[in-house]
Amino acid sequence: MEYAIEISGLTKKFGDFIAVDHLDLKVYKGEIFGLLGPNGAGKTTTIRMLCGLMAPTEGSIKILGYNIPEQRNEAIRKIGYMAQRFSLYEDLTVYENMEFYGRLYGLKGSLLRERILKLLDFLELSEFKDRLAGKLSGGMKQRLALGVALIHNPSLLILDEPTAGVDPSLRRAFWNYFRSLNKEGTTILVTTHYMDEAENCDRIGLMSKGKLIAIGSPRELKRKAFGGDVIELKIKGDIDSLPLKILETRKENDITIVRAVLNDISKELPNIFNLLDSYNIKLISVEPINISLEEVFIKLLGEIP
Repeated sequence: MEYAIEISGLTKKFGDFIAVDHLDLKVYKGEIFGLLGPNGAGKTTTIRMLCGLMAPTEGSIKILGYNIPEQRNEAIRKIGYMAQRFSLYEDLTVYENMEFYGRLYGLKGSLLRERILKLLDFLELSEFKDRLAGKLSGGMKQRLALGVALIHNPSLLILDEPTAGVDPSLRRAFWNYFRSLNKEGTTILVTTHYMDEAENCDRIGLMSKGKLIAIGSPRELKRKAFGGDVIELKIKGDIDSLPLKILETRKENDITIVRAVLNDISKELPNIFNLLDSYNIKLISVEPINISLEEVFIKLLGEIP
């Protein structure tokens, strides 16, 4: 598969502080890749180096085949970047901001006008096109920033905490935008500390203290953290000798509730019934447990020495 982003040994130091520590990462063309981690994990520093806004201390970056920062001018025409903080011109209107940045990317005339009007409609900003950016609500500023990032129809969209500080309904709308863009072929790299949002990503990289501690699809990371698929059993009987990897148990009257791990739920769950029966354990119910990415991150983070 072709890569939109290739990073090798990427490192950024500020004096003695290592913000990004020998990061290796490849993002496939056409995927939504999420970079997760707590504040201070190195996500924004990584993004800024990818966009050529900050020079790395060590390592190499290739974006859509271009070496960064050496070929930044060529690469930037194919990258849409939405910064964590609103950085557009507050004394220009919504339309003027989009027009200004469109011209910077070489768009003009009817092509630029059509592109702006399409994005205004897409982002539900048409009725606010003549409002000064500084007079917009926080959510509308975020939509405008996304519109500016999309003005030149980029192949790669880099989003740094795009939904930070916005209400849940707008967060949902943004992810609808992102999925529709991805279906049209746009590769998306998004940083977030909202673990529920990361379920929308094809693959996820978990960062902590400048390092990539795990990478994979949401399901792969859940299996990695817990050693397989988690199920919950409600049973009656003695479980002490039961040959299962048990995470936790609790009692509710005469019923024991057990959380256990199977290597592969699709293959092993049918055998659970026979296993319990052979140990004279009565099964009340069994169901798969949807582990949250927050639980995964906490567990993987706790395993770091």
